[in-house]
Amino acid sequence: MNKFTAIVLAAGSGKRMEQEVPKQYMNLGGVPLMVHCLKTFQESKVTQIVLVVAPGDVEKCRRDIIEKYHIDKCIDIVEGGDERYDSVYAGLQAVEDGYVLIHDCARAFVTVDIIHRCMSAVALYESCVVGMPSKDTIKITDMHRKVLDTPERSNVWIVQTPQCFEYNLIRSAYDEIIPKADKTITDDAMIVELATDHDVHMIEGSYLNIKITTPEDVAFGEAILKNRSN
Repeated sequence: MNKFTAIVLAAGSGKRMEQEVPKQYMNLGGVPLMVHCLKTFQESKVTQIVLVVAPGDVEKCRRDIIEKYHIDKCIDIVEGGDERYDSVYAGLQAVEDGYVLIHDCARAFVTVDIIHRCMSAVALYESCVVGMPSKDTIKITDMHRKVLDTPERSNVWIVQTPQCFEYNLIRSAYDEIIPKADKTITDDAMIVELATDHDVHMIEGSYLNIKITTPEDVAFGEAILKNRSN
């Protein structure tokens, strides 16, 4: 039986939220933001969860998040690093094999259905990313904001998480890229694209699978929760 590990990233500082409390601990619908996706992974068919937190937050998260909200599938809590890819790499080192679903906790509204489609797709393709087709026309510009190109909209996807990989594929790609400390890397698929010749497949997520990044997103998130409860 294949093992599926959710690596949940909750180590960011959330500077764009302009709050004293890091956004992963911010109240959303009566509970800390990170609890929403953790509960969803707990309810899904994933085998286990590895939670990646900010340095110094391990015991706080164990007590106030994992134990308080009964996230029984969490097998480990590890400290992340300065960059997102440092935190992912820390999470990968807590896993040995199987498949991994790498998820930003700020995407609080991931669903069990999305997770299960991820599990089916990664078992088939070994490398896949959740996203949605862009609703808007996209312009490619240079550093001076001069438009260089307008890509065909039907081929443009907005990337979300989870991003899902066969463990040895993503671990070997990270092993190669991490020493280069390339701060232009913004997601896990880029690392696979740079370090391997393996195809990355897009799978459909949801337009409601938003990332809580700014105060405006919080209002949208509260509306999503209210709609779900009705």
